[in-house]
Amino acid sequence: MTVIRTEDLVDAHGVAELLGLSHSNSVSTYQRRYADMPRPVVDLGRGRCRMWLRSEIEVWVRDR
Repeated sequence: MTVIRTEDLVDAHGVAELLGLSHSNSVSTYQRRYADMPRPVVDLGRGRCRMWLRSEIEVWVRDR
């Protein structure tokens, strides 16, 4: 079992900030557009909370 610290998680708003997007709903567009973008590690279903690992998003942005 993998343990994830809550302080390492970011929601769609945090991901949008890391990507330089002005709206958190644009994160869904990025998920569809870029197959290599990290996927949420927590996904409670449609219209509910999704959380990403900050480090995965930071590496993805850096490598783009």
